[in-house]
Amino acid sequence: VLGALRARNATATTPILLLSARDSAPEKVRGLQLGADDYVTKPFSPAALQARVRATLRRFEREAGANPSTRLPGNTAIERTLRRRIELGIPFAVCYADIDNFKAYNDTYSFLKGDAVIHQTANVLLEAVTQQGNYDDFVGHIGGDDFVVITTPERAPAVASYAIHAFDLLSPLFYDAATRARGYIDAKDRQGRPMRFPFVSLSIGIVSTDRYPIQHVAEVAQRSVEPKKRAKEHEGSTFIFEE
Repeated sequence: VLGALRARNATATTPILLLSARDSAPEKVRGLQLGADDYVTKPFSPAALQARVRATLRRFEREAGANPSTRLPGNTAIERTLRRRIELGIPFAVCYADIDNFKAYNDTYSFLKGDAVIHQTANVLLEAVTQQGNYDDFVGHIGGDDFVVITTPERAPAVASYAIHAFDLLSPLFYDAATRARGYIDAKDRQGRPMRFPFVSLSIGIVSTDRYPIQHVAEVAQRSVEPKKRAKEHEGSTFIFEE
C-alpha cells in the first residue's frame, strides 16, 4: 500500500505516518524504506502522536517546497521521484515544459495575470496525465514557468500532445479582445528592444530511458536542454524528443 501511494501523483508527496504494534527495528526500517515519513508504535499518547504529526507536517512543508501558486510538488519531490525510478530500474520519460513568450506577457499584463497563466498551465499538465497518462504519473513545478511531467516512455507522446493542444485552446483567452483580434502583443525583449510577440505557447523537451539509459538525476536536466531548445525554436506549442 505504501509503495502504491508513493507511486501516484496525487499522493506522492502526502505525509504518511505508520501506526503499528510492531516495534522491532527491522519493522521500523522496512516501513520507512517503503515510503513512510515516520513510524509510531502502539500504545501511544494522543499528545505525543499530535506532536509527531505536527513535526512531520512542518518537515514536509520545508522539504516539498510546493509552489504557492500551483501547489504542485517542487524540486525536492521531483528529484526524489526520479531517483526512485532510477534506483528501481523503472522505465520513464521526462517532459520538461516551459511557457514561450511569458516575459512579454508578464510585462504587458502584470504578474497577477502571469500567475493565472502559470496556474492554468499546471491544470493543463495535470489533465494531460489524467486523460493520456498512467495512474502513477507525476507532475511537478520546477519554478517560474518551468514544469516537469514524469511518465512512461510509451505514454509520453500522448501526454505531451494532449498538453500542447489543450494549452493552445486556452492561450488566446489570456488576452483582451483587441489583442486576440490582432494576434500579437508589442513588448520589449530581454535586451530592451521593442519586438512583436505571438501568444504564449508551450514548449516541451522529452528525454526517455528507452532511447538512452539514465543513471543519475543530473543527467535528466542536462539531456533535456537540447530538445527543449529545439522545441522553442518552433513558433507555437510543440514537443520534441532528444535525438
